[in-house]
Amino acid sequence: VHDDLPAMDDDDLRRGKPSCHRAFDEATAILAGDALQTRAFEVLAEPDTHSNPDARCELVVALARATGARGMVGGQMIDMVSEGQALTSQQITRLQALKTGRLIQFSAEAGAILGRAGMSQRHLLAAYGRDLGASVQIADDLLDAVGTTEETGKTTGKDAAAGKATLVAVLGVERARAQAEALASQASAQLESFGAK
Repeated sequence: VHDDLPAMDDDDLRRGKPSCHRAFDEATAILAGDALQTRAFEVLAEPDTHSNPDARCELVVALARATGARGMVGGQMIDMVSEGQALTSQQITRLQALKTGRLIQFSAEAGAILGRAGMSQRHLLAAYGRDLGASVQIADDLLDAVGTTEETGKTTGKDAAAGKATLVAVLGVERARAQAEALASQASAQLESFGAK
C-alpha cells in the first residue's frame, strides 16, 4: 500500500485494480498500510502462532529487522535517492537485497523459527530466501521492462521512466534474465541438504 503512494512509486494499479490511494485517498492508504504492518507483528506475537514465547519473540525481532532501516525501509530509501543516478550492479544488488530480499528472506527463515530448527538449517533457509528474493526482484524488473499491464496487473515501463536503478537497466534484458535464473538455481541448491523435506 505504501509502495504505491505518489511519494514512492506513484502506481495507480495493484493486481489489476486501483491501488489503495486511488480507490480511496492518500490518508486512507497511509493508515491502511500502517494498520497492516502493525497487524503483522500482532499475528506473530499471538499464542496461536506458536506455543513457545521465545519463538514468537524471535519472529517479531526477525520481521522488525527485515522491514526496518536495515531492511525493506532502508532499501526503499536507497531506491528513492538513487533515482536518475547510475548505480553499479553491486549497488543495485544491495538495494534490492534490502528492499525486496530481506522480506522474502524473513518469510523463509520464519518457517525455521517456527519449527525450532538449528542455526545451520536456519542459515540455509535464510540463504534460500535471500537468493530467491534477489531472483524475484529481477523477475519483477523484467516484467516492468517487457511485460504488459494486463500481464502484470500494474502499470509497466515505470522503472525506466522514473530512472530507477535496476539490473535490467544495467545488464540488459537477456543478461538480467540469466542472472535471475542463476539466482533461482542457487536458491534451490541451498535446500539440497534437506533432502525430501
